[in-house]
Amino acid sequence: MFSFLYPLARSHLFKMDAEDTHHLTLRLLGAAGRTGVANLLATRGPDSPRRMMGLLFPNPVGLAAGLDKDGTCIDGLAALGFGFIEVGTVTPRAQPGNPRPRIFRLPEAGALINRMGFNNGGVDQFVANVKAARYRGVLGLNIGKNADTPIERAADDYLYCLERVYPFASYVTINISSPNTKNLRQLQSASELDSLLGALKEKQARLSDLHGKLVPLALKIAPDFDDEQIKSIAGMLLAHKIDGVIATNTTLSRTAVTGMPHGEEAGGLSGQPVFNTSNEVIRKLYAKVGSEVPIIGVGGIFCGEDARTKLAAGASLVQVYTGLIYRGPELVKECVKALA
Repeated sequence: MFSFLYPLARSHLFKMDAEDTHHLTLRLLGAAGRTGVANLLATRGPDSPRRMMGLLFPNPVGLAAGLDKDGTCIDGLAALGFGFIEVGTVTPRAQPGNPRPRIFRLPEAGALINRMGFNNGGVDQFVANVKAARYRGVLGLNIGKNADTPIERAADDYLYCLERVYPFASYVTINISSPNTKNLRQLQSASELDSLLGALKEKQARLSDLHGKLVPLALKIAPDFDDEQIKSIAGMLLAHKIDGVIATNTTLSRTAVTGMPHGEEAGGLSGQPVFNTSNEVIRKLYAKVGSEVPIIGVGGIFCGEDARTKLAAGASLVQVYTGLIYRGPELVKECVKALA
């Protein structure tokens, strides 16, 4: 039913400011989840279970982080047919993010540019929202650092968030690849990444003993890497026995949108322009890590064939975001069917 309703609503939604549309959609999904309307309108695709990171995914199509930063509409999102849902990015303390406007549609390119900047209500409110959700499927919780935390203290923010979200997560994503928090991508450099991953794995082991369960850690990386950087990151993933990697976040490149309205706005570019770039990162990562580190493929999925291409490149699972904005819940159903 959601798949039927979205095309009717999209033309009206796209006349609104992009962020206003975003917030309206979240409010509607949140209300649908709380009232049970979402269950009545739920979309269910064919079962296509996959076991990755020690978790059983009902199907391999997930929602990427960023849509529901505060975890306020998990139950509404669950009705769209996802095999797993990822919410966040959350930071230790609440922060407003960057000034508006900070989301821009580029329909000609099937793309978005955003410079949100980890706007969220803080990890305590985030955990309360997650605990209130009735959803019991695979739930990824995505963590980051506060904008005003010095980069040399970044690990403290990640460890703080990991401790608080750990009991409620199916897996935890370490987001070090958003381009919208100053110097964040510096954490992807070899020495800083080595130190961060070591601290996180040590914390994971202690929390596993404390809570009696091992919650997998996934690292979310950028698409803007050369071969040597990909080789280095792959080595780190293997050395620290990281449970999964999400490839990729948004790109800083503007090659595909030069001359388009909003094409030069600052922020991360997502959607169709990042499709081939993210696929290339997946291929190169898979060549280094094989099946030892499962890859979740993200970036530019707009149809079922796109999802198949991600798996052919080496991904085990996929996530959608921008394609969902443009195509609606029908995209989820199509991708699930294509990968069944």
